[in-house]
Amino acid sequence: MSYSTEPATDTEPMPSRKKQRPSVALILLVWVLLIGAGIAAAYFYSNHLKQSMVAQLDAKWQSQTELMKADYTSQLAALSKEVEELQGKVDTFNELLEFTKDNTSEKTDNSNKLYTQLNEVKQQLAKLQKQMDLLK
Repeated sequence: MSYSTEPATDTEPMPSRKKQRPSVALILLVWVLLIGAGIAAAYFYSNHLKQSMVAQLDAKWQSQTELMKADYTSQLAALSKEVEELQGKVDTFNELLEFTKDNTSEKTDNSNKLYTQLNEVKQQLAKLQKQMDLLK
């Protein structure tokens, strides 16, 4: 083996260490495109989330509105029934007051108007009976 200090003169050329580098403009363009795509994706995703949240809230509000409407309707029906019962009690009380008023009147002879009118009809019937007897 011999060692020499002379440069080797092989017939093979040495591989070049300089490779083709991409240009700076191309790298900047790729970065701008990636950043733009990220911004666009974030924008579309936020719109999608917003629309889905609005749809969920709308459905929730609709169901709560329906529940409130049903509750309001049932309460209104219960109040209507109570009002009808109270109206019946008021009518009964008014009849009782009218009866009491009739009883305190001097014309009724301690009876209500119905009995007074019945007595008047009986008296007129008795008068007519006497007149018929006279005509026979």
